[in-house]
Amino acid sequence: MSVLTRDEAQTRAQLLDVQRYTIDLDLTTGDETFDSRTVITFSARTAADTFIEVKPAELRAVTLDGHPLDPADLVDNRLPLKNLTPGDHELTLDATMHYSRTGEGMHRFTDPTDGETYAYTQLFLDNTQRVFAAFDQPDLKAVFDLTVTAPDGWTVLTNTTTTPHDDGRWHTTPTPPISTYLVAVAAGPWHSVRTEHRGLPFGLHCRRSLAPHLDTDADELLDITRQCFDRYHEKFEEPYPFDSYDQAFVPEFNPGAMENPGLVTFRDEFIYRSAVTDAERQTRAMVIAHEMAHMWFGDLVTLTWWDDIWLNESFAEYMGYQTLIEATRFTDTWTDFAVVRKSWGYDADQRPSTHPVAPDAVDDTATALLNFDGISYAKGASALRQLVTWLGEKDFLAGINTHIARHKFANATLADFIDSLAHTTERDVHTWADTWLRTTGVDTLTPHITRGTGGQCTLTVDHTGNRPHRIAIGLYDLDHTDDNGHLALRDRLDLDLPHPDPTPIGKRPTLLVPNDSDLTYAKIRFDPETTTALHTHLSGLPTPLTRAVVWNALRDTVRDGELPPTTYLDTARAHLPRETDLSLVHGVLTFATQQITNRYLTPQTRPHALTTLAALCRDLIRRTEDGTHPGLRLIAVRHLIDVTTRPDTLTAWLADDSVPGGPELDPELRWRILTRLAVLGATDDTAITAELATDPSATGREAAARCRAALPDPDTKHTAWHAMFTDDNLSNYHFTATAQGFWQPEQADLLRPYVTRYYDDATALAARRGPALAEAAGRWAFPTHAVDTQTLHLGRTCLAEADPTPALRRKLIDQLDDLERALTVRKATTTPT
Repeated sequence: MSVLTRDEAQTRAQLLDVQRYTIDLDLTTGDETFDSRTVITFSARTAADTFIEVKPAELRAVTLDGHPLDPADLVDNRLPLKNLTPGDHELTLDATMHYSRTGEGMHRFTDPTDGETYAYTQLFLDNTQRVFAAFDQPDLKAVFDLTVTAPDGWTVLTNTTTTPHDDGRWHTTPTPPISTYLVAVAAGPWHSVRTEHRGLPFGLHCRRSLAPHLDTDADELLDITRQCFDRYHEKFEEPYPFDSYDQAFVPEFNPGAMENPGLVTFRDEFIYRSAVTDAERQTRAMVIAHEMAHMWFGDLVTLTWWDDIWLNESFAEYMGYQTLIEATRFTDTWTDFAVVRKSWGYDADQRPSTHPVAPDAVDDTATALLNFDGISYAKGASALRQLVTWLGEKDFLAGINTHIARHKFANATLADFIDSLAHTTERDVHTWADTWLRTTGVDTLTPHITRGTGGQCTLTVDHTGNRPHRIAIGLYDLDHTDDNGHLALRDRLDLDLPHPDPTPIGKRPTLLVPNDSDLTYAKIRFDPETTTALHTHLSGLPTPLTRAVVWNALRDTVRDGELPPTTYLDTARAHLPRETDLSLVHGVLTFATQQITNRYLTPQTRPHALTTLAALCRDLIRRTEDGTHPGLRLIAVRHLIDVTTRPDTLTAWLADDSVPGGPELDPELRWRILTRLAVLGATDDTAITAELATDPSATGREAAARCRAALPDPDTKHTAWHAMFTDDNLSNYHFTATAQGFWQPEQADLLRPYVTRYYDDATALAARRGPALAEAAGRWAFPTHAVDTQTLHLGRTCLAEADPTPALRRKLIDQLDDLERALTVRKATTTPT
């Protein structure tokens, strides 16, 4: 498929003004294809040639101003429009389109639980042309008028309200001007929960088989939706610009959610079938808040081209976390951001594939797709949080409202955004944008304490990097009124960096924490005395966010080869049993398992690390025996399952259908146990088949595929590899599940032949099946356990000689950098000093 370049988009935007799309989709024509008829009214400013994008199974007919064009002129996904004259035009295209199994375009899914079928669109970033013909770029906004023909018993959801007719046709209210990638359709026998708020229809929708689970959480979901909606109306002067607000939880969805105006689509794992922690409910709430922020910033005002992805995602990321604090019961969301999201940004920003938050230019749509990463989301949101700290929330929101008023129902660039901020403040936001948004890499802040006369101390902060920072520095002393080693905040200093002059801090504190409250984006290091004191007092810090700053710093020093991985594990063993924040417990255990145990430690030292983590999880389980911390207990049980090397315990739990003292085993825990037993060679296909019979859902089928791929059996491994890389029949979710089960550190000898096959097979798969499967192959099917120079050499050869697709190339660059980092950490750990 030809990708659209920035230059082509700019040329076409100068030529065309697109007024309206009238689209007729027929979803009753079979299981493989659907019919798509598009009428586009547009005008040309000058005489010129251009093209329209469409990727059909068959292009049956095309007319321009009533004159037929030859469908055979379609090359790849472009149909030329030659000799356009200035003035108004009408273009009609009649086509048959393919359904997707990869979550791109119009995805079709049949629920194995009840046999019901659903179809929904995911048109981001250039997938509109898989559903209807379009001038497929964000700055050619238009009105969209849709009609959808659907089977009996289906409900059709779109960006606006829909009206059914007796002939199976559903007609929608025309949209306001929106970009092509924001058009949305979700059709099927949905289970719906509907209400009204502030005069607008609100709806929640999911597959019928998930109806009981949606009904259980409907009040919570609607409460959060209303609370965020009301809070945004307090922040934004422009009212919500669309005629309804539906949230559809759809199957096999690639991203977490998509901000289609009036019809937000979410992956339906957010409809919980099994027990979850409050931290997971907070994450779901944040995604709701994030997508709603897009209604104003992304949908009402849309980026002009994909080099300003951050204008959409960084803003929604920041607003999502901040609005939850202000409007809902989730008042500590920045801790979760620090633990889960910020580390994503730090990691991405230290790889060769890093890029500025706001790059000068993104050449084409294929390159743009690669930038939906930890930099555009987490680093960008961190930059905005620092901007608010520096600018003040009042001036920040005033600038936002100026920006929306200037560009509503239109498009804008970074320059437009900065001009809007500059209109409301005297601060030099243009220079701030250049230093924060146009640069790459992570600054490092290192404090130094100098003792003076009478025990009085001064502080200086070494600043590696070029960005200005406004930070808080926390001074913590032992609380002598408390016998449990708790610390008390003596003082919090506000400091602008660079700051060359020493700052008086009084007597030496027990702990000094730079970037307390996590207000900026930078790696931090500790002074030597604080480093020593942390071994004893980390869990005594009074707030989860401060502890998150410390844990992130420890994580960074492990990744940089400055702190032995075993020291991190020992610190977790000492302090995590006293931790109360669920995001912190989960984040520390996840890093300890997935990175330290599985990658940074050698195969010889890994068993001892697993034993340490299992003991830590048992400590947490013992601590929660009184039933007062069910979320903490659930996290501990999950992680104990993942790290245990003793199948007898897991087999007993599975037989009893319960963990002693709780919880009872729900489907998620049963499949998790069965997967670990498969890894350990303590179960077989018969047991997996029996479990699938009790849970024949889509999630159950994915879990069964994961379990089977995890079995340490040569024939099973061959079958799984063939399914992933040869058959081309796996959906995006089944591919991911199979890949997750396939690679296991415990099975390194058995898997060694597949490491050498991976690069060729992944390159061929990506070329055949497109970006979504290429991303999955690079992320989930990469042999992360194989931390050795041969895997690194094979990967570099692949990049140099095999010409992988852009999506796979980016994932391989990142994976190989992580692999090289793991080798460096191992060398630093094992080299005598």
